[in-house]
Amino acid sequence: MAFSITMLAWSLLEFGQSLGTDLQHSLKAIQWGTDYLLKATSVPGFVFAQVGDPYGDHNCWERPEDMDTPRTPYAVSKEFPGSEVSAEIAAALAASSMVFRPINRGYSARLLKRARMVNGDKYRGSYNDSLGPWACPFYCDYSGYQDELVWGAAWLLRATKAPYYRNYVLANIQNLDKSSSFAEFGWDTKHAGINLIKSQTPEPFITNADKFVCSVLPESPTISVSYSPGGLLIKPGGSNLQHATALSFLLLVYSRPLSKDSRVIHCGNVVATPARLIQVARSQVDYILGSNPLNMSYMVGYGEKFPERIHHRGSSLPSITQHPQHIDCTGGATYFYTNNPNPNLLTGAVVGGPDIKDSYGDSRADFAHSEPTTYINAPLVGLLAYFKSH
Repeated sequence: MAFSITMLAWSLLEFGQSLGTDLQHSLKAIQWGTDYLLKATSVPGFVFAQVGDPYGDHNCWERPEDMDTPRTPYAVSKEFPGSEVSAEIAAALAASSMVFRPINRGYSARLLKRARMVNGDKYRGSYNDSLGPWACPFYCDYSGYQDELVWGAAWLLRATKAPYYRNYVLANIQNLDKSSSFAEFGWDTKHAGINLIKSQTPEPFITNADKFVCSVLPESPTISVSYSPGGLLIKPGGSNLQHATALSFLLLVYSRPLSKDSRVIHCGNVVATPARLIQVARSQVDYILGSNPLNMSYMVGYGEKFPERIHHRGSSLPSITQHPQHIDCTGGATYFYTNNPNPNLLTGAVVGGPDIKDSYGDSRADFAHSEPTTYINAPLVGLLAYFKSH
């Protein structure tokens, strides 16, 4: 959730002027998240990272209104640190404080004050070690916590301009993995995002930001991602559209300073112009919305053909209006295994997407491809805002 809020806020900071009447909806979505994060950090010395046992919750298929699994809260603290989740919350609150600053200075100040308090650096350690028995394997951190610490500090620097955070980023960027992680960006790994936020700063940020671009462009000799025959960016693992939206967002964001400085990127003998970055980002958005071999939109409710059997409890189970009786933990199995379309449209949700051969089975059980997530949608907000006006 924290990463999703960071990306929604970044979307508005970059492209909010293009949202028009949808701006208010985006602000409401961000505040829903930041209000929760404020509650999760309201007890001094604790950051509540998770509510509920993931094993119990995953084993049940029931409506939110019927949930009867334990709502056990899990927190990180001085004794049981969790720098990843604390620093990502700090990033979300700092970025959101900038969004609300022109319209609600009091709320903005509250967000920024809390971001400074929970940045995760004072008590360093991975929440894998503190909460691993409950968080893993579903929500493990696989890239370490150093990237989140720098990511959180980078957003605090952007929000405050305080020299302390600038010095912190420059001192701690050396702690990040020196391998190909410059090309990684998502809810777990922040390297490429850090380099783009800091791309107006001297080395190593500009070099790494350029290397990121060269790792994504289809024609680059140093490409590190794959593309399906239909043109979709592919990386290993499930929920692939998270990569298509997040990396496309970064390409679009980076095209702006490149254009301003009249600069191009050299990927070996390939020259990448700002317009080419925008073109690649646009191709991914178009693919998601239906310009693909299946002529299928991967956004629920958009277009004539879209996923109808998404891996989502509230969407797949009958509404309280239609079925007021309680549906218990195992009672939803019938609805899970049916081949019938979901009765409730989760309009706007983007699923994990097709495989590397552009195939999509539209199976509720195939969660790696049919599950929608907030971290797929969040970067798409900025992309759609831009392309709406361009």
